[in-house]
Amino acid sequence: MNETENITAPTQEQEKTTAPVKKWKSWFSNDWVAKNMYYFLFLAVLAVVYIYNGHYAENTIKDINRTAKELKELQYEYKTVKGELMMRGKQSELAKAVEPLGLQELKTPPVKIVASEEK
Repeated sequence: MNETENITAPTQEQEKTTAPVKKWKSWFSNDWVAKNMYYFLFLAVLAVVYIYNGHYAENTIKDINRTAKELKELQYEYKTVKGELMMRGKQSELAKAVEPLGLQELKTPPVKIVASEEK
C-alpha cells in the first residue's frame, strides 16, 4: 500500500471534533480582531480609569482621615490653652504672678476723687 492509499476521507466523528475548532478559529481571525480593535482599546482605557479611580479614592480617604485627626489635635490644644488662659485671668492668679515685682493687692476699696468746679 502506498501512503496515498492510507489517506481516506474524514469520518463523521472526525468532522464533529474538528468543526468547533474551525468555528473558534474563524471567530478569532485577523479580520475579527481588526474589526473589534476599538472595542478592545475602549476596554483597556476603561480598566485604566477604573484602577486610577480606586487609587484616587483611597488617597482622598487617607487625606480626609489625616485632616480629621489633625483637627481633633488642634481642638484639644485650643481647649487646653483656653483653660490655661482662664486660670491666668483669675484675680488670685494675677496677684501671685505680680507678687515678685513688688505689687500687692489692695485691701481697702478705692476712693473716688471729686474735683470742684471753679467759677
